Amino acid sequence: MQRIVGIRGATTTEYNTSDSILKDTRILLKEILEKNDVKNDEIISMIFTVSNDLNAAFPAAAAREMGLTDVPLICTNEINVPGSLEKCIRVLMHTYTDKTRGSINHVYLKNAKKLRPDLVEKQGGIS
Repeated sequence: MQRIVGIRGATTTEYNTSDSILKDTRILLKEILEKNDVKNDEIISMIFTVSNDLNAAFPAAAAREMGLTDVPLICTNEINVPGSLEKCIRVLMHTYTDKTRGSINHVYLKNAKKLRPDLVEKQGGIS
């Protein structure tokens, strides 16, 4: 049975440059798509957030570069909570799938693993 699920992911980037933001966003999106066997036509939409120290590029541009030209995308800033993770790119991807929410592989890379260590550990620490 097809259902709509949300897949979460996050990564960090080293520099506030367009190249760095886009490169790390592409890596994150590729991991999410591969680990969840998501095809481009199954993606409904994506919401990207970035920490307030990132403003050199829109992460959605990386999705467009990957061929996701007909998927609704939006970028915004994450809430600026004191002490929150720096240089962080987050995504919430809405997809059609046969999987249940419990079988979804949420992907946390680099320093973003700190955000959800429970999910990283559940998935064998491979994210």
